[in-house]
Amino acid sequence: MSEPTATEPVNTGQIKQLLDQHKTKMKMALRVCAHCSLCAQSCFLFNTREQDPIYMPSHKFINSIGRLYKKKGNVDRQALEEISEIAWKRCVLCTRCYCPLGIDIPEMITLARTICRSQNVVNDFSAE
Repeated sequence: MSEPTATEPVNTGQIKQLLDQHKTKMKMALRVCAHCSLCAQSCFLFNTREQDPIYMPSHKFINSIGRLYKKKGNVDRQALEEISEIAWKRCVLCTRCYCPLGIDIPEMITLARTICRSQNVVNDFSAE
């Protein structure tokens, strides 16, 4: 199997398969999230970026995995690039984010990264 390139269409079947492997946890996490923002205080990126809401762990989780789940994996390359921005540039997976309701936010961000990587949508950090 060859690696997908940036010009190839997104393999939505593969994305759906990856989502299905984590369906139970993903659905539970999306239902349980109370949008309470308590996870924000545990995120050093949120705290060092003037408490910009785009760095809140719940925001990152909902706008990456939540978006993929809502669309049932039917996303285009542009959507994956936006999700990739969230998963790699707004989160360093330090695992310090804490959800008082028990959502494993790092696991969900890791899943978002895995899905992006499966479609060859990754950030080029060498250019920065």
